[in-house]
Amino acid sequence: MTTLAELTPGSRARIVAVAGADAISTRLMEMGLIEGETIEYLGPAPLGDPLEFRVCGYRLSLRQNEARRVQVEVP
Repeated sequence: MTTLAELTPGSRARIVAVAGADAISTRLMEMGLIEGETIEYLGPAPLGDPLEFRVCGYRLSLRQNEARRVQVEVP
């Protein structure tokens, strides 16, 4: 399964699942990373971390270790 950390800049994907059952996973879902939502990878920060995404009409920055928790399906 592909994760958000594996996407290339400019690509879009559909969120399939958020791995884990801890506070970080819950927080990711509260920020709009829910099953079925479309997400676009805008690109990394100049030093490679964090990664910037567009989801639910706003921009979201995630660390790479957080992005690895979100499984996506690329059309």
